[in-house]
Amino acid sequence: MAREIPDFHANVRTGTGKGAARQSRRDGNVPGIVYGGGTDPLAIEVPFNVMLKKLKDGRFLSTLFNLKVEGQDDVRVICRWVQRDVVKDLPTHFDFLRLHRDTRINLFIHVEFENEDEAPGFRKGGTLVTVRPEVELSVIAGDIPEKLVVDLTGKEIGDTIHISDIDLPKGARPTIDRDFVIANISAPSGLKAADDEEETPETEVIEQNAETVDAED
Repeated sequence: MAREIPDFHANVRTGTGKGAARQSRRDGNVPGIVYGGGTDPLAIEVPFNVMLKKLKDGRFLSTLFNLKVEGQDDVRVICRWVQRDVVKDLPTHFDFLRLHRDTRINLFIHVEFENEDEAPGFRKGGTLVTVRPEVELSVIAGDIPEKLVVDLTGKEIGDTIHISDIDLPKGARPTIDRDFVIANISAPSGLKAADDEEETPETEVIEQNAETVDAED
């Protein structure tokens, strides 16, 4: 299933240049520019609080948006730069890049786990430890997966899930060139504690033997 692209609402900004940008900020907005795609640049602005929330939500520079501007056709964009105040670290300007459906981009895709009830490791008290809840993939803008699915059927305690264990959508590939870990099934805490207790006497015996050897010398 293709990923749903979130809408990003903006308004056309009157004028260009530093003067117009300063006026936009005085009016409580963050000025921006949309460029690329074989179309003339478009000056836009969004309310400051809206931009601040988007930045706090995270992944703003790696999220594909459906840009909606009144009087303009909707277009897919990705943010390529956010300028911030050097003192307050607050957004003062942003750049959006228009994308074609066949443009390749890097995005973080959510990982979802299914069939836990079919994994013997969980019936034995094992716990799923998620190492990467999201995976950065190189994908085609017109065919972005909604999520990556990990099938836990048959997984036992101690099993590890790597990126190679996931069937990636056509055209998608990891941005990291190695078989990294997605998650693992950890032993229950009670079993771990029992293992630790079993190892402790062996250590004490070794220490006693060492003391005995010193005494004989």
